[in-house]
Amino acid sequence: MLKFKIFFGISAVLAALTSCSDKEIIPVEPDYTLDTSWYVTDRGGEADLFYISSTETFDYEVDGSAVHFAWAADSAACPGMRQEMEGVDRLLSGKLNFYSPFYRQMTMETYLDTALIGSRFPVAMNDVRNAFGYYLENENEGRPFVLAGFSQGAEILVELLKELPENRQNQMVAAYVLGWKITESDLAAADAIRPATGSDDTGVTICYNSVRDAGAANPLLSEGNCVAINPVNWKTDATPAALFDTLTVTLDPATKLLFVEGFEGTGYAWKPYFKDGCYHTFEIRWYADCLRENIDERCVAFDIQQPLTSVE
Repeated sequence: MLKFKIFFGISAVLAALTSCSDKEIIPVEPDYTLDTSWYVTDRGGEADLFYISSTETFDYEVDGSAVHFAWAADSAACPGMRQEMEGVDRLLSGKLNFYSPFYRQMTMETYLDTALIGSRFPVAMNDVRNAFGYYLENENEGRPFVLAGFSQGAEILVELLKELPENRQNQMVAAYVLGWKITESDLAAADAIRPATGSDDTGVTICYNSVRDAGAANPLLSEGNCVAINPVNWKTDATPAALFDTLTVTLDPATKLLFVEGFEGTGYAWKPYFKDGCYHTFEIRWYADCLRENIDERCVAFDIQQPLTSVE
């Protein structure tokens, strides 16, 4: 497994940084040769799930200076990220090996001012690029892999697919871009992004965003999206699908949004990030069984023989 080295923690890193009240601190890069930079479950599986977590970090201060990125070099400082990784591993992996890197993700407040994303995104992107490169060269050992990302993680995944080497594309079972968009320009820039058209095609990308109606959609997540599939019935048309016997999920081909009827819950919309009726926080929880079973189906279609459906 990953080579273990001693990391001295956040206090040692601070000694190497210059900070003042008007200077923004950028945390040091994670070292992906360290166990502490990863959440990994090695099940001895025939394939891997490489997962990029969503935004689990809010702005904070160090020595009076603002920090707008997760302190990922010390994974103990990222409990939210770890909890998400544990949950996704439990819900989706089955018997797949699970790899998820801690990275300097942008904080939630960054998304309130979209003008800031362009300057901060490269920090997060570079970390995941380095982590994925390390995984491919040192951990993957030629196994097929499933890629998945949610929210900020899905935004990064789209860019990662644009860089996926041609000699690695034939190892990709599928890529799950959950709660983000894929635009026409993304498609033009990425040979590795081929929209899924059914439940068992391989080497394809799955994408969706769930809302009550078009008025509840968050433009940052879904405006301009051109790739979508219904994760309940795996159709790309407007055929409705029943979920939990209480919800009806229908893909709107015009907007590429999933319209979900029958949900009466409250308190789920993280304001001011999302409107009522934007079901972004449910993109994995609602469809977890559908996603896990679909990962199984695509793995079988990829000719991976080991049974995959058990959940630990």
